[in-house]
Amino acid sequence: MKESAIEGTMIDRTFYILKLVVELFVKTAEPIGSQTLIDEYHLDLSSATIRNEMQELENAGYLEKTHTSSGRVPSTKGYQYYIDNLRDKTHVNGEFQYQIANVLTERARTIEDVLSESCEILSHMTNLVTMVLGASSSEEELASLQLVPISQNSATVIFVTDSGNVENKTFFFDAKLKLEDLRSCVELLNKRLIGTKISDLVDKTTSLKSILFDSLIEGDVVYQTMLKTFVKLNNNRMIIFGKEKLLDQPEFASDPESLKKLMDLLDSPKYFKDITKDMKAKEGISVKIGNKESGLKDISVVSANLGLPGAEDKYISVIGPTRMNYDEAFSAIETLLDELHKRFKKTDEVDEKEK
Repeated sequence: MKESAIEGTMIDRTFYILKLVVELFVKTAEPIGSQTLIDEYHLDLSSATIRNEMQELENAGYLEKTHTSSGRVPSTKGYQYYIDNLRDKTHVNGEFQYQIANVLTERARTIEDVLSESCEILSHMTNLVTMVLGASSSEEELASLQLVPISQNSATVIFVTDSGNVENKTFFFDAKLKLEDLRSCVELLNKRLIGTKISDLVDKTTSLKSILFDSLIEGDVVYQTMLKTFVKLNNNRMIIFGKEKLLDQPEFASDPESLKKLMDLLDSPKYFKDITKDMKAKEGISVKIGNKESGLKDISVVSANLGLPGAEDKYISVIGPTRMNYDEAFSAIETLLDELHKRFKKTDEVDEKEK
């Protein structure tokens, strides 16, 4: 067997060449030739030998030849083999760990707040798009509406779903709208709407319009506010950061049509819900490389289930070109999950002791 040393192990030399091609292509975004590998890695191999190895990899489907260059680039199969067998288990930088730990130090925070800030930090660290995706509105139900008086002149209505998503709306009282009226309205909606699928809330609330109008002088204001909140709950399936970072990626900066397609997909919870559904059967971090069905064969999605209390159905994803740095993406998600689980496991233990 042709072998090469790498990190204390021996691997087939052909796949060692694949590893080098993937990592250099990630770095340069330029097709890789044999001489480029020799110059970059100071390989003690002839250019002819490396060309033969690369030809073997191409014949086996791990590399592809571009139309505009004599160099080669990794294929979907090549990236997948690299992820499964060749990638380094790198450690994220200390600054990333510090920022995540800092987010998690404040105990009095909702899971949504923690995930939103963590998602933003992850995007800055990887220079890619990051997303937290929750359950689809057809799977999630309204758990409760709670009225919280704030002052003599105002009160907030809190909307909570069975997956822990929360929205709130503040109402100000006057001669036409009083606290008791709003309380009666919330009691009515609790009786009629608890257990309703989020996707059905708008239609069901519309059917209650006449009752609300009959019960309240300001029925229209309350009705429209409730309706807008339920529309927001229905649409608010994901947290997303870093869309602008796609402009830094050569694949999209030079291809406005592909960039527009990807931007449209990033506004589609259903598209990413379908992807994470395919990943549910797999433990740990999963990756989908390329997506020919959408016309975007050059994007990859690295995802993991959060598995947190109140967020069992939420997934965190890093989205970028197939040429993304998979070592960094995997390591960043692994670190984030470790820190989140430590934080919320510790919180659960404290809560149990206090009971």
